[in-house]
Amino acid sequence: MMHNTQPAYTPEEVSPELAWNSGGVAIRGARGKEGLAQKQLAELTGIAQHHISEMENGKRPIGKETARRLADVLNIDYRVFL
Repeated sequence: MMHNTQPAYTPEEVSPELAWNSGGVAIRGARGKEGLAQKQLAELTGIAQHHISEMENGKRPIGKETARRLADVLNIDYRVFL
């Protein structure tokens, strides 16, 4: 049996974007898990598609109310987006 002697990586080392845009990464990941395009998520949440894009790319903050709307559709705890 072989043992892995390489050091474990932190999530931030694997995806540096997590350090500054964890909410956006969470939206993108949850949306992918649910099989939704940005346009579909926009239709289901009533949030403009370009706003979803900006949130995913760290160019728009995700407020608590927006996080709750996203969480309801994406079946995830809203706090992951904050």
